[in-house]
Amino acid sequence: RNMDRPRQTYARHAHSVLILGLPLVGSHLAQFSITLTDAVMLGWYDVEALAAQVLAGGMFFVLFIMGSGFAWAVMPMAAKALGEGDAAQARRATRMGLWLSTIFAILALPALLMAEPILLALGQPPGAAELAQVYLRIAGWAIVPALQVMVLKSFLSALERAQAVLWITLVAVAVNILLNWLLIFGNAGFPELGIRGAAIASVAVQIVSILALAAYVLARAPEHAIFRRIWRPDGEAFGRVFRLGWPISLTSLAEVGLFKASAIMMGWLGTLPLAAHGIALQITATSFMVHVGLSNAATVRAGRALGRRDPAGLRQGAAVALAMSGVMAATTMVLFLSFPENLIGLFLDPDDPNRAAVLGIGVGLLAAAALFQLADAAQVMALGLLRGIQDTRVPMLMAAASYWGLGIAASYALGFVWDWGGVGIWLGLATGLAAAGAMMTARFWMRAWRM
Repeated sequence: RNMDRPRQTYARHAHSVLILGLPLVGSHLAQFSITLTDAVMLGWYDVEALAAQVLAGGMFFVLFIMGSGFAWAVMPMAAKALGEGDAAQARRATRMGLWLSTIFAILALPALLMAEPILLALGQPPGAAELAQVYLRIAGWAIVPALQVMVLKSFLSALERAQAVLWITLVAVAVNILLNWLLIFGNAGFPELGIRGAAIASVAVQIVSILALAAYVLARAPEHAIFRRIWRPDGEAFGRVFRLGWPISLTSLAEVGLFKASAIMMGWLGTLPLAAHGIALQITATSFMVHVGLSNAATVRAGRALGRRDPAGLRQGAAVALAMSGVMAATTMVLFLSFPENLIGLFLDPDDPNRAAVLGIGVGLLAAAALFQLADAAQVMALGLLRGIQDTRVPMLMAAASYWGLGIAASYALGFVWDWGGVGIWLGLATGLAAAGAMMTARFWMRAWRM
């Protein structure tokens, strides 16, 4: 009988992680598919427009992920408070998360609206930089509602109402595809706007998302009163969210900066390598969204265990979440190595004269990406678990050392000093991710066994 208890406990944890994690995985995949459909539809419209959107989307995402640190902080804080039975603290953290996210978005907006000189200073092709500026002068405004969306998604995740997050995100995907079809290509009597059409669709989608999430919170979680007296400052909660959130922001910046630095290096190789990099990155990031969803579930479950003061439950739940992520990583490795041409071909017009060249570059990049699937999954899962126990500052230092101190240096050395080109750049990414995954995983288990 005693021997059966761990099995039942692990099964119960697996059930809880899946119930929360699968809708979060779905919502992250749906959210990412908005970017994915932009890339696919712009790739079919014009390869140069795709390359410009890779640059513009990269710049937007760097600032977006920095601002998302405050939203990510809301998730473990609200989960811990709800685990303690303190709904007021969850409400206070969410309100101040909205404050901090909005302040950050307003401060970041000028950089997006004046992107062309920044991209030119980074050595990007003038034509792509000019088109990226055209995109961001419209799409840049989406950062305000986009960051607010992240806060409300974090709050609903902490409430373990991930299904609502999933359905609202799926609606946003449908709106994005429709608007892209109308505005990029000029269908159904609408003007053909190309990359400008994709930008208008991006802003509209974020506005629809924030309105839908706010309506859901008002209608289905009125007892939490998130928006009541939201204009009133709460210095104590503001400080707590800020202190937990800024290391998350810098950690995310270090990770995303590693990938965006790789995009800049690929730009030095030319427009076609940059387009192939953008496609391969979209594919790998799609699989990465699965791990992000499981990581969010791990954050919430760890936060709840922390609030309940249940260290055994924390460790068991972590082991289950890590095992699920490992299985997914192994599956992805097989797909990347078995069907690279099929995956990359989805992003290219069959009649595009550059199709064969982009395919040839992209196949090599996906082979390199297969090598770092386990490392990438390990680091994002460890980050989620560490956030769940509100440990963010030391992981930030580990991230900076791994991604920038090692990863970017290795990418440059392998890509240009050893002249391995794009594959070398991607192998450098793998080096940085592996170092981060090892250090952060070790730190979590050290902390978990001491609790």
